[in-house]
Amino acid sequence: MIIVTGAAGFIGSCLVKKLNDEGFMDIILVDDFSDVEKNKNLNNKTFAAKIDREEFIPWLRENHKMVQFVFHIGARTDTTEFDVEIFNKLNLNYSKAIWNICVEFGLPLVYASSAATYGGGEFGYDDDEALLDKLKPLNPYGESKNEFDKWAVHQEKKPYFWVGLKFFNVYGPNEYHKERMASVIYHAYNQITETGKMKLFRSHHPDYKNGMQLRDFIYVKDVVNVCFFMMNHRNHSGLYNLGTGEARSFNDLAKAIYKTISRQPQIEYIDTPEDIRDKYQYYTQAKMEKLKSIGCTDSFYSLEEGIEDYLEEYLIPKRHF
Repeated sequence: MIIVTGAAGFIGSCLVKKLNDEGFMDIILVDDFSDVEKNKNLNNKTFAAKIDREEFIPWLRENHKMVQFVFHIGARTDTTEFDVEIFNKLNLNYSKAIWNICVEFGLPLVYASSAATYGGGEFGYDDDEALLDKLKPLNPYGESKNEFDKWAVHQEKKPYFWVGLKFFNVYGPNEYHKERMASVIYHAYNQITETGKMKLFRSHHPDYKNGMQLRDFIYVKDVVNVCFFMMNHRNHSGLYNLGTGEARSFNDLAKAIYKTISRQPQIEYIDTPEDIRDKYQYYTQAKMEKLKSIGCTDSFYSLEEGIEDYLEEYLIPKRHF
């Protein structure tokens, strides 16, 4: 039996599909299943049961003997939320409770961390655990993820195998429900089909021209492939970056979308909203040597390949993964 928390969400539901495709059907889905739109991500998935996230901790304690692996993907991921108590409850304390049960009963654990832990990148994007105490996240979401990473690394008692994956800018199918927090690619495609134009944030940084802000964009299919790799190679515990290792500009992203739908680019630059302007990352690029060093060497989708697959297979036909 495999646990997936956040199972109705973007990455969690794609992980369930990956597990199904690999022949795993005895899956326990954990989430808040009250969102009708989000639940569509679970259509045509095979699983054993759904457990509400509020009931999961006692359930896991009672049923641990049947569990072979835990993927803790669920989290509050809204970078515009500033209520620290929400993050303390859902991202920090909830994760600690899962960790402690995995320690107590010898369960392997893979959990979702985030590149938001790196803040403005003052110390680079190196997944060296010795750097954790120096990192300065730009928002409470990033702080909650970094606080749990620090807590986990400093624990005397750890699961016999554990991995925290620092997701960079993930995009792909099953993010339809995320609204404002959906990927730039999702929003851009919808803008272009409605207006013909694509709006990008204007640069408010002297070192970056408009549209030349850089991100490490990673396709969700690559993310779930790495999660599956970790389940099958339980030898090297620790924190790992999960990006492509190549930063790409928003202008590159825009051109790839227009090319996929056979239109001429029309890009308009707008001011970055003031509520996130001073928290905005202008550059992210995952250092990927650590993940490669443990044998995870599969090539990832390029930005152009990922956008083409996302649009043609999912966004345009309005399909889920």
